[in-house]
Amino acid sequence: MLSPERKLSKSMQNGPIIKWLLRHTTQMCELQRICYGEPSGARRTLAVEESLKLSRNPNIKTLIAYLNDFADQRAITKEAEHKILKEAIITVMVTKKVNPTAHPDFAKSFGKCIELIWGYRQLCVECEELRKTPYDAENSEHELLLLKLWKLLMPHEPLDARVTKQWQQIGFQGDDPKTDFRGMGILGLENLVYFAQEYPSAAAHVLSHSTHSRYGYAFAIVGINLTSMALRLLRDGSAKTHIYNSSKGFPTIRAFHHFYCYLFYEFDGFWIHSKPSNMMEFSSIQEKFENSIRMALADSSTVFRINISVDNI
Repeated sequence: MLSPERKLSKSMQNGPIIKWLLRHTTQMCELQRICYGEPSGARRTLAVEESLKLSRNPNIKTLIAYLNDFADQRAITKEAEHKILKEAIITVMVTKKVNPTAHPDFAKSFGKCIELIWGYRQLCVECEELRKTPYDAENSEHELLLLKLWKLLMPHEPLDARVTKQWQQIGFQGDDPKTDFRGMGILGLENLVYFAQEYPSAAAHVLSHSTHSRYGYAFAIVGINLTSMALRLLRDGSAKTHIYNSSKGFPTIRAFHHFYCYLFYEFDGFWIHSKPSNMMEFSSIQEKFENSIRMALADSSTVFRINISVDNI
């Protein structure tokens, strides 16, 4: 918590008089001071985001609305990204009277922030669209993705049929997994497949824990619940810290999948460490886990990576 004195100091720094004085004493606008004074990643990007948000300049407001519209329509494609980024940088440099010759590094630093801020916004839109896409047994792509999940997790055991009790071995509730995706749609399935495909040893490690005689849990159902948690953290902006720090370029759906994989792997360890009496404790343990993740994300230097360790439990 900030002390009253620090809160006052912070509010003064953000005041128009202080900004005017800093502009005239440093000969740099606030965005320049942020880009030069803050380390790359979340600290710089969050500060730039806040500065743009609070700007009363009509050109900046128009630019923000323009970029929001592109992201909301998922129109920031690989082909369009360079043009959109260039226009945003030029608009700000002209509006803020930044001399490109005197400040050659500003465009690169500021452009990276723009890339992350609106990449994140577009990622939120894409994840929401996937969540709203229901699993459709008549859709061959959905069916193939589900079968792929089984093959990745149970490579040595073929399915007897499309609808079978075997699905319960990987943590689905009944004979047909499609009913379990109702809340998270195809996003829940894509998360599970990505985890099993990109982190096979971690997924196998977690799956083995899920069948533990004392602390076992439903692997797929827990995985879908963690999709919901990951999406919640994405929507409310908590995940910005990790994604801004970990993304080398424009954040794509892979960034969300990586975030999810970390949560699943870490939740498994958290669950085992909690030594639950039964699955009735799931909600309380998940809540504690989410709180611990939120605390970690409150640190602007946080970046999550899966560290696989040997666990013989």
